[in-house]
Amino acid sequence: MTTTTETGYLTALEPGSGILVGGRWRPGAAGVFAVENPATREHVADVADGTPEDATAAVDAATAALPAWSALAPRTRSDLLSRVRDLMLRDADELAALIALENGKSLTDARGEVGYAAEFFRWYAEEAVRPHGDFGPSPAGGTRTIVTHKPVGVAALVTPWNFPAAMATRKIAPALAAGCTVVLKPASETPLTALAIARLMAEAGVPDGVVNVVPGLDAAGIVSTWLADPRVRKISFTGSTGVGRVLLRQAADRVVNTSMELGGNAPFVVTSTADVEAAVEGAMVAKFRNGGQACTAANRLYVHADVASEFTRRLGAAVEALKVGPADEGSDIGPLISAKAYATVTGLVDAAVAAGAVIAHRAEVPASEGYFYAPTVLTGVPADSPLLREEIFGPVAPIVVWDDTEELLAAVNDTEFGLAAYVFGELGEALHVAERIDAGMVGVNRGLVSDPSAPFGGVKQSGIGREGARAGLEEYLETQYLSVAW
Repeated sequence: MTTTTETGYLTALEPGSGILVGGRWRPGAAGVFAVENPATREHVADVADGTPEDATAAVDAATAALPAWSALAPRTRSDLLSRVRDLMLRDADELAALIALENGKSLTDARGEVGYAAEFFRWYAEEAVRPHGDFGPSPAGGTRTIVTHKPVGVAALVTPWNFPAAMATRKIAPALAAGCTVVLKPASETPLTALAIARLMAEAGVPDGVVNVVPGLDAAGIVSTWLADPRVRKISFTGSTGVGRVLLRQAADRVVNTSMELGGNAPFVVTSTADVEAAVEGAMVAKFRNGGQACTAANRLYVHADVASEFTRRLGAAVEALKVGPADEGSDIGPLISAKAYATVTGLVDAAVAAGAVIAHRAEVPASEGYFYAPTVLTGVPADSPLLREEIFGPVAPIVVWDDTEELLAAVNDTEFGLAAYVFGELGEALHVAERIDAGMVGVNRGLVSDPSAPFGGVKQSGIGREGARAGLEEYLETQYLSVAW
């Protein structure tokens, strides 16, 4: 890998390398691809461009490493995961700078991500040593039932660009804790953070071949190769619902164990009993963290008529106060990830305005070559606007005023997605509304739902399975039962 910067993690690899297979860095058969800083559009690095052949080599290495890794004592695996966490925290500032460089998010967001990402190693270091299984007499007598759990095997992990550290560790940590080995395909927009974490895992003492990384532009070729390989027994994917559907169809051909964390369209509900100041604080987190580029981001804000005016005024003032710009300038909000993302967000807002929506508040955007979109609050958004039905993935907050709970719930649940939701109000009322929302996760009087100790995932077309908590480990385990004559 080559780079124009002097960042330590970027200069640690040999020129032209960037694919990690069996503990060795190698060049890509397809050459290299460029990584740019979306805040400046400047070249950051050239990374080895992986191919299906590299993908197969990664599975070779993971398969060879599997017997020894799965046979290690859980305590040994636990200790190694704990060391990785310690190393991530040791290098937290440099990792945050690297995330900001390739992703564009603010340093505040990037530092928060590093801490969150490292916490998965701590959580699963603790889970790795907790017993899995059961024992007891059968109801009919005469036998005993022993239930045990084994690692699934080689796991293929596919991660997005919006949280390049946390999305990788949320998959790697439980897989390794369960005794699996992994092949990882990071997003081509942000491969550098995954490569840095892989280096730290090697420094911690994780054996060669346990974690293999294949960045590349040919995501379909790489992942399809893994899904077609009978040695790959698991796929965990985070990304769009459209791509998830494709992968599910491919996985069905071999009945591969799957976990899918897909798109979202999170409602943010403010009731008449809400503490408006707290609701605005929650909305700023739920909507504008990472510039709105999160699957859990509040996508549509439903505000009760009794508090709509005050909420809109307070939210608008907070949005107008946001500092937009490159991470190294102390910004609150960074750029969108690409020109395509900028065009998509622009198109959604322009269409809503053409249909009658009003831009009520907007932050200032500096003159720049980067993909900066002004944080925006809209009112009067038509109920059938694509802005309310499609995942915005940008710093845009459309407000819809409501006054009837049943009509509110009908609108909130009128979507194919069901990942996250948020409700602010007096606790009893908020819980009453929250329990009737079709979502896998609901933040009640808080604008953040992600936690390594909690099961992360959605319903409907937002995914299959869970990440985090005990459930995240179980995604990488197979259950076996022994019927023993007694």
